[in-house]
Amino acid sequence: MSDGARSQPDSSAVADLTTVLTYAELDARADAVAAALYARGVRLGDRVLLWAQKTVDLVAIMQGVLRIGAVYVPVGPSNPPHRVRRVIDDCRPVLVVADRDLATEVWVAGPAELCERRGDPSPPAVAVTPDGPVYILYTSGSTGVPKGVVLSDRNAMAFVEWATATVGVRGDDRLANHASFNFDLSVFDLYAAFRARASVHLIPETLAQVAPLLVEFVLEREITVWYSVPSVLMQMIESGGLLDRGPAGLRACVFAGEPFPLGAVQRLRAAWPSVAMFNWYGPTETNVCTSYEVTRSDLRRADPLPIGRACCGDTVALAGDDEIVVTGPTVMLGYWGREPHRGPYRTGDLGRFDATGNLHYSGRRDDLAKVRGHRVEPGEVEAALSLHDDVERVVVLVVGDGPDARLHAAVRPRGGSRPDLAGLRRHCAELLPRSMLIDAVHLVDQLPLNGNGKVDRRGLARDLLLASTTGGVG
Repeated sequence: MSDGARSQPDSSAVADLTTVLTYAELDARADAVAAALYARGVRLGDRVLLWAQKTVDLVAIMQGVLRIGAVYVPVGPSNPPHRVRRVIDDCRPVLVVADRDLATEVWVAGPAELCERRGDPSPPAVAVTPDGPVYILYTSGSTGVPKGVVLSDRNAMAFVEWATATVGVRGDDRLANHASFNFDLSVFDLYAAFRARASVHLIPETLAQVAPLLVEFVLEREITVWYSVPSVLMQMIESGGLLDRGPAGLRACVFAGEPFPLGAVQRLRAAWPSVAMFNWYGPTETNVCTSYEVTRSDLRRADPLPIGRACCGDTVALAGDDEIVVTGPTVMLGYWGREPHRGPYRTGDLGRFDATGNLHYSGRRDDLAKVRGHRVEPGEVEAALSLHDDVERVVVLVVGDGPDARLHAAVRPRGGSRPDLAGLRRHCAELLPRSMLIDAVHLVDQLPLNGNGKVDRRGLARDLLLASTTGGVG
């Protein structure tokens, strides 16, 4: 991966809002970073933590880290200092690259400082094995302590090579990088572009949730390949006028990270008949391990979109309790500071295969619940509700435990409509068994999002529980 930027000197490689670098310029800047790091004692296997805004300099630093066999650890700039310190305590970096001061004993440098060519001697070549660590992505642990997912060159390249071929990324493509570098979606944006000698355009964090500006970005930059979580595309449709103004030059639209509401994806598919559209699935621990291409036949679908079939050389199966289990080259090395991972990876997600062999996501093991004695999959209820004419967006959660468990729907209405509980129940009764009909409706202006742009289901569950206890139920 460290040589991914070495290509076509005359083509633009990475662009942010203020700077454009050709591949030759990125290559030179990465070499300068590698020399500066080595001169200051960074060696094979050392961790370098990145806590800075997305810029072309930060991309050069990532490449420079890889060139000396070190490991980069991206942490989103929106992370508060106390969480960054917890990550530092866990992975013990020898350097923190940061835009602002951080009270720590670790050496801290600014991105621009590392990218200045000082005349440091070039570092010696290092032998990096395919299964050595190259980057660590921190996720939220179930105990509240961040967990570092350690990925190797083999892990990353199994995905990048498959994804580049599947999407057909070419040298004249223009990819948008929406995801933060600490989010695994960014691996495609950067390295598929490098692999195909295409250009990649960085979307700064301050722009990432502003739908009208994102649509402007797609149009002005003439983006041809888009990849994000569905919630971001939904915002672009609802408040950015995406369907009215797009797809312009867009030829491929990929989404992953959370279920895409059926009604919304059908609107997108119908509006963009010539755009290739893919639904990818996989936790950070496996990157993408299944893929489904959305076609016109899905316009007739009444059940949630499948997550598809195994990809990237992986094997995907269901354990006895219907848990999705992944084996293959994209499965992580393990969690930093713990025993290496061996064998199949149990995702904690539940699934089912349909008659055509496509896998469907059924929810999390810890999210599923029984309501009135029946097992409930909220995603199936969401799919039914999203087909109602007055529903723009919907999230269904189980509120309460045991015999008190009930289905609550947070609904963002379409236009000025105000769908009520009785009407939505009648609608769902035509698509779902009686045991899966909702018990309460909450009309909302917006659904809360987390730092990665996904719906914040935990925060929403707290809000719905409060609403149900204070009488704020539709």
